[in-house]
Amino acid sequence: MKKRFLYSSIEPYFEDKNAIVITGMRQVGKTTLLKQIHDSLTDKTRLWFDFDNPFDQKIFEEVDYNNIYKKLSWMTQNKNQRLYVFIDEIQNFPEITRIIKFLIDYFQVKFFVTGSSNFYLKNLFPESLSGRKFLYYLAPLSFQEFLYLRDDQEQKLPKPKTIEEILQFKNEIFYQKHKSDYQEFLEFGSFPEVVLTPDFETKKLIIKNILTSFFEKDIHLLSDLKDIRELRDLILLLIPRVGSLLDVTKIANELNINRVKVYHFLEFLQGCFFLKLLPKYSKSPDRSVAGGKKVYFSDTGILNHIGNVTFGQVLENAVINQLTSLGNVSFYNTQSESEIDVIFDNKLAFEIKTRGTAYDLQKLDKLSLKLGISSAFIISNEWSDDCRILPAMDF
Repeated sequence: MKKRFLYSSIEPYFEDKNAIVITGMRQVGKTTLLKQIHDSLTDKTRLWFDFDNPFDQKIFEEVDYNNIYKKLSWMTQNKNQRLYVFIDEIQNFPEITRIIKFLIDYFQVKFFVTGSSNFYLKNLFPESLSGRKFLYYLAPLSFQEFLYLRDDQEQKLPKPKTIEEILQFKNEIFYQKHKSDYQEFLEFGSFPEVVLTPDFETKKLIIKNILTSFFEKDIHLLSDLKDIRELRDLILLLIPRVGSLLDVTKIANELNINRVKVYHFLEFLQGCFFLKLLPKYSKSPDRSVAGGKKVYFSDTGILNHIGNVTFGQVLENAVINQLTSLGNVSFYNTQSESEIDVIFDNKLAFEIKTRGTAYDLQKLDKLSLKLGISSAFIISNEWSDDCRILPAMDF
C-alpha cells in the first residue's frame, strides 16, 4: 500500500517527545498510516495495541502507572532502548491520555495513536496532553492522492501542491488525460478502499458499509443519542442544501425539534468529520460574523449515495473540500444576493462553475475588488483557454 501525503508531514517528528495523534473519519486510512509508520521504524523497540480489542486495553488498566511501564518493557525484552508505542482507536479507552502523559514525562515513551473523532478527541486531550501532542487530521483522498494511489508506475511519494503551484499548473494534456478519472472521483468520493476498488457496484457497497459503520459505531460510542432518527432526518434535510445558507430555525421547524438540538447535531456531525460548515467572510479575522453558514459533506461519494443533488453541487462540494485542506476558506454574500463562493486566506477569490466563462470572471472581478481582493479565478469543470479559468481537478 502506498503512503498517504500526510506521512511526509509526520515523518520529521518521529523522534520528537510529543505524542503523534492521527484523527479523521472511519475507514479513511488511519490504521494503515499508523502501520506504515510502525513498519518504517524497524530499528526501534516497538509495541502495537488495538483498542478495539478489550484484551489490548488490559495492560493499561493498572492503577500504578509505573507498573504499566514495567510491563511494556518486559514485553519488549529490551530495557535499554526508548519505547515506541502504537495504539489504534484510543477513543475506546479514555483513561489512556493520563497514562500517555505520565509515560512521556517520566520514561520518554514515544506514542503514535489514532482516534476516529475530533468531537471526542477535543474533549479528551486539552488538559491531559496539553503541550505533549501533535494532532494531525487525515482527510479523504485529494484528487492528487487519488491519481497517485491508482498509478502502478509512480512509486515515489509526491509532494502535495500548494495553492500557488495549483494556480500555475494549468495543463490541457493533463486535463484531457484525467477528465474521466475526475468524474469518477466526484461520483464515488475519496475513501481509499472505494478508490482502489475497480467495480462500480462494489464501490457503492463499500460506501454503504462506511455509512453503516458511522451510524452503528461513531454515533453510539461518541454521543448519548438514544434515537438516531432525528439525526438521520437532519442529514437527509442537509443534502439538498449543500452549498446553500443554513436556516436553523426552518430546519428545526421541519424536524419538529428545537434550535438548540439542531445546533448540537451540527456540532456533532462536524466533530465526526461527517460534514463541514463554511463561515461567512469578514475583513476582520478576530470578529465573529453574524448570519448563516454553508453546509458541505466531507465526501462526495457519501453525498451521492444518500441523496439527490445536482452535478454543480457535487462539484462545488469537492472543490470546497480540497481548498479547506490548503488554507482558510470562507464565502461572501450580500443582501442583493451577490456572492463569491470562496475567499481563500483573505486574499484570493474563487467562483466554482460547471463551465466557467469570461462573463463569470467579469462579475467576480467587480465584486472581489469591492472587498479589496485583486486576485480572482473561476474554477471550472470544463476546460477553458482563459488563464484565470482553472480546471477543478487541479485542486
